[in-house]
Amino acid sequence: MQKNWYAVYTKQHCERKVSLLLSKKKIENFCPLNFKKSRSVFWKTITFEPIFSSYVFVKCTEDEILKLSKGVSGIISLLYWKGKPATIKEEEIDSIKEFTSNYHDIRLERLHSTSKNDKNNQLSYMLDGQLLMVKNRAMKVNLPSLGFTMVANMADQEVMGRGISFANKEFMAQS
Repeated sequence: MQKNWYAVYTKQHCERKVSLLLSKKKIENFCPLNFKKSRSVFWKTITFEPIFSSYVFVKCTEDEILKLSKGVSGIISLLYWKGKPATIKEEEIDSIKEFTSNYHDIRLERLHSTSKNDKNNQLSYMLDGQLLMVKNRAMKVNLPSLGFTMVANMADQEVMGRGISFANKEFMAQS
């Protein structure tokens, strides 16, 4: 059978634990982490938080994913679509991996269709079927099968006439 990517719903704050348990069972999984810097009065702290709270992505067959959902502690259920476990496209998982390796302080927004007037005001690029947008000094990647847009703010020096690299391709952004 063909292996696909699936999303499993975990207990709150157990994403890393579930990912570790799946790795011990030699099952390919992915838990995207967000690198955040927070500043206190006296020191800076760096934390790694899951981008998709309570979700871990697993690559296996449909039969294996049904067994895993009951056999791994910390997994509550699977993400279903029309009565079947929802599959996530390989390209979207690759986009998430690339985006998280290049950008920090990532936030999620619900994916919504853009109006005709909004399309005229944004600078966008098409890259391997993914829409990358540079607008208001923010880099965005749409993830239609998950229903989210990943957004990362860029520093001023990254945007002003400098190249942006994503998925081993270079773009020139101008403000």
